[in-house]
Amino acid sequence: MTKVLTDTRSIRIKGRSFLALVLSPEQPIDDWLLRLDDLAKRSAGFFLERPVVLDVADLEIDRKQLRHLIDELANRNVRIMGIEGGRPSLFEPGMPPAMKGGRPASDVEMPSPDASGAPAGGGDSTAASAKAEVPTVRAVPSIVIREPVRSGQSVIFPEGDVTVVGSVASGAEIIAGGSVHIYGTLRGRALAGSVGNAAARIFCRKLEAELLAIDGVYKTADDMAPNLRGQAVQLWLEGDSIMAERLM
Repeated sequence: MTKVLTDTRSIRIKGRSFLALVLSPEQPIDDWLLRLDDLAKRSAGFFLERPVVLDVADLEIDRKQLRHLIDELANRNVRIMGIEGGRPSLFEPGMPPAMKGGRPASDVEMPSPDASGAPAGGGDSTAASAKAEVPTVRAVPSIVIREPVRSGQSVIFPEGDVTVVGSVASGAEIIAGGSVHIYGTLRGRALAGSVGNAAARIFCRKLEAELLAIDGVYKTADDMAPNLRGQAVQLWLEGDSIMAERLM
């Protein structure tokens, strides 16, 4: 008689936090989709392969309209990983899951130090990881990238400022929870105040950016004043408008 033994193996389950873009549609939806199309056209690839959360907390919408909205976003290659702020009656099988409790990640994997002990650039991205406990008070950190950020690379640091001692190429991006400092030419994208910091600023030695954003308010290359291009510039937020001035 042959005896078959079953080896029960444990399943490893981990918690992990990732930085996602949050889209908050406004009524009328068709007009909002047109503005989204305009952003995608002027900043090609902005939503490509990005995790996106759909925030419908302030949107009067029924289940059929929500399904239509998700389909319209899918047609634009915007893949929704979850829906925030939706009442239970909105959801049906096949929809992205409901999400709640979103907050800035409490811990960030730093770029590996170079021989001098300073953070070095060159990785495709910095990844955020979650901890069970978040300190109630902590210093606002910053990172320094000592190499140019090449096309296709992302530097993501939701807990503070990002300083690049070099240039940011077209097709590259910097996403910071605090301010962004570029001591070279900014040709790619810079998103400051990414976790709700309206006081964040963007500084660069030479402005040639594809897209700029502060606390979710964005400005594309076509929106920038011609006299600022190629100049040393700082940008900040006043209400829902991005202000800019030349640096002396």
